[in-house]
Amino acid sequence: MTVRLMLIAPALNPGVREARFAHDAPLDTAGVRGAAAVAAAGEVPAADVYAHGPSEPCRQTAEVLGLAACAEPRFGDWDLGRWSGRRLSEVSAAEPEAVSEWLADPSAVPHGGESLLQLTARVGDLLDATAAGTVQVPGSTAGAAGNRVLAVVEPAVVRAAVVHALALPVTAFWRLDVAPLGLTELSGRAGRWNLRCGRPLG
Repeated sequence: MTVRLMLIAPALNPGVREARFAHDAPLDTAGVRGAAAVAAAGEVPAADVYAHGPSEPCRQTAEVLGLAACAEPRFGDWDLGRWSGRRLSEVSAAEPEAVSEWLADPSAVPHGGESLLQLTARVGDLLDATAAGTVQVPGSTAGAAGNRVLAVVEPAVVRAAVVHALALPVTAFWRLDVAPLGLTELSGRAGRWNLRCGRPLG
């Protein structure tokens, strides 16, 4: 089964502005305005299935973009445990050794949440299962060929998806940047994905 998976990062929000881990706050005024401009310009690609991650920025971005999207827990953000909601600078000052370990070792979980390896495996499993038709996001038709899926997901999920799809070293995750309202497109099937690099909408 061939799938075209289009991933849009949430619009600007306080978590992005303040460099916070997994910050589940609503969009700020600039974020709402940016998403509304994208919707008004008709820049959101058409799809057969629309979904969004469970975070508030994802939900609200999908709503402002005018998408009839379903929440999909499997598109959830990176679980950073007790670091969630805290600033990177704050955690680095309080736990420098833990942050260094986390950045250097993809299997490290000093925060008590999900390791980078676990994140990329989780997102990769969802990509491959969706392509194989064994797992469907809400609203999709089992076994339908050429499904176009558009999902609003957190930047960490986009980065993990690219790492898995292109079989990159997991440490490449740290070298991928995802801008607010950036669109990243993956097409193909499990084990053979093509990437259309991210571009900003609006």
